[in-house]
Order: sequence, then C-alpha cells, then structure tokens
Amino acid sequence: MDNNQFLQKDAQIVRKIVLLVCAAILIACIAIGVGSYFYIKSALQPVDPQDKKPVHISIPIGSSVNEIANLLEKKRLIKSATVFRYYVKFKNHVDFQAGEYKLNRSMSVDNIIAVLKTGKVTKKAGLKLTIPEGTQITQIAAIIAEKTGYKKEEVLKQLNDRAYIEHLMQKYPTVLSKDIFNKNIRYPLEGYLFPATYSFDEKKPPISDIIEEMLGKTAEVLAKYEQDMKKANMSPHQLLTISSLIEEEATEKADRQKIASVFYNRLRKGMPLQTDPTVLYALGKHKDRVYYKDLEVKSPYNTYIYKGLPPGPIANAGMMSIQAALKPAKTDYFYFLATPGGDVVFTKTLEEHNRQKEKYIGKQ
Repeated sequence: MDNNQFLQKDAQIVRKIVLLVCAAILIACIAIGVGSYFYIKSALQPVDPQDKKPVHISIPIGSSVNEIANLLEKKRLIKSATVFRYYVKFKNHVDFQAGEYKLNRSMSVDNIIAVLKTGKVTKKAGLKLTIPEGTQITQIAAIIAEKTGYKKEEVLKQLNDRAYIEHLMQKYPTVLSKDIFNKNIRYPLEGYLFPATYSFDEKKPPISDIIEEMLGKTAEVLAKYEQDMKKANMSPHQLLTISSLIEEEATEKADRQKIASVFYNRLRKGMPLQTDPTVLYALGKHKDRVYYKDLEVKSPYNTYIYKGLPPGPIANAGMMSIQAALKPAKTDYFYFLATPGGDVVFTKTLEEHNRQKEKYIGKQ
C-alpha cells in the first residue's frame, strides 16, 4: 500500500470520527432540549393538584420578580423559582401587584401569575388563633373553643378520633407514624400542633381545618430539619418528644442547648431523665412545686421511675427547642436547676446539684 492510500484511509477514519462526534453532539443536544422541555413543562404545573388548602403569601411593595419567585418557591407554591423568573420574562409579565394573597398548591404558574397581576387581595381574617409554645392539647382545645364557639369536648373528640387520625397519617406520612397509637399515649396528637398564630377566613371554620392548619405547619417546620434528623438517627416522634421536655423545662433566660445536653448525657449513661414536667403531665395537673410523693405516680410518663424518653410529647415545642434537640451543646453536665429568678444552674455531680438546690429552693 503506497503513501496516498494510507492518507486516503486516514482521511476516511477522520471523517468517520468527525461524523460520530457530530452525531453524538446532535443527539445530546436533542436529549437536552427534550429534557429541558419536559422539565419546564412540569415546573409550570401545580405543585400538588389535590392540595387546595390556602397558603398565605405577602408581596411587599416594590418586590422584584426574583424576590417574588423565591418567596413562591419557599412557600412551595411553585416548583422552580428559576423557571418562574424566565417564564415571566418570556411572557413579559411585569405588572405584579403588592398585597396579601391566599394561593394554593393546586394552582399552575399561569393561575398564580393571573392572581398576582389582578391585585385580588385576601379579605380580613374572620378568625385568628394564637397557640403559645409549651401548650398541651387540652389547653389548645380550650383556646379553640373560646375563640370559635365550639365546645372543648367537641374539639377533643375530633383530636382523638381514630379514623380521623388515620386519615391524617395518610396526608402527613412524614410526620405522623404508628408511634402516636402507642397504648401508653394519652393524646395521639399531643405535641404535633405547632405553636404559632393562625388566620382563617371564616369565624368558625371546621375543627378539621384548624387541626390540619396546625399539623401542616409542623410538617413544614420538620421538613427543614429532615437531614438533621437523619444525621441524629431520630424520628419525628422522638424529636418532638425530647423537644417538648426542653420546652417545658426552659425559662426565658434558659439555655435550651445546655438543657438538651443534660438530657442526652443522661440517656447515654442510662440514667433516668428525672424531669418534673413529666411528673406533672402524669398527674394531669399543674402545680407550682413537685413534692417527693408526686414522684411516685405510676405512669409511663414519669421519668423518675422509667428510664428513656416518655411515650410521646408532653406539650408542643417551639422552634428554639426543636433546634436545641437537634444541636445540643457539648457539655459534661448531668443536672440543672431553675432558680426563682428564672436562671438555670447547671452542675456535673449530684453533690453540686444538691448544694445549689439547698441554696435556691431553701429560700422559697
């Protein structure tokens, strides 16, 4: 084979390689184009076609498209802030109106844009409910009853209805588990109704709407800490249980992370938690002071008798207590004591603890 033949053969190989590369690039471009088309098409569809629950959103005066897009994504009303921004730019939608809106996750991007352009704001709330941190389910039922006109017994009946709770378990599978049906649990939804202020259009909305608004808020909060829970190998039930103990023990001045560290140190060492709020929960009444005879109450909630966590939460926990439960301080404390002035004294040994107890409790 002469030199020309070699050159011709090399040229043929080069042409084949070029053709293959071009074909591969073309296929990749088509694949990317098709993928992008379906991604964008999906991003413009409703987040959840079945979820018609109102979601409040406030658009401040002077908000940019970027800010509106990020807010909608944060509220899980759209799937992608990036797609929303480019879509709005492509369609030349520029006249969004500031105001208070109630949207829902069954709305498409076009529906949301239409509402935000009309400036159709929500009417004044017919009902506002404020649920404080550290409240128990019986107290929450009393607040709902007082504000709505329902009887407390009606609210508690709904909160304890097994069939209704099983429906909620299907709706909120990442939050509610079979743990809430433990035979020792007093109220299945204790600790699951997030403390916050809630607004409703109606003066007397269905009890189920009120419950699900609160439970939905808990789901929203816990979703932010999903990775932290996995890292700590902690279920939502365990997290809400220990968070409720922190909430009930904390004072305004208390360092919740240190309180959490005491609980975890005791759990690791196999010591009972010995936290007074669990005794009061077991007794079913509030007392300014827990006496030695109270510590003998026979209840799985009594952490003086039973080691480990109680069967479930003893109250609802706020954000600070949940964060403390997930990220406790690193200490070698095993005891703490709340002083009459609202401070919390942490100690390492029982001897130190007893000295502090004599110092502060003795003054009462």
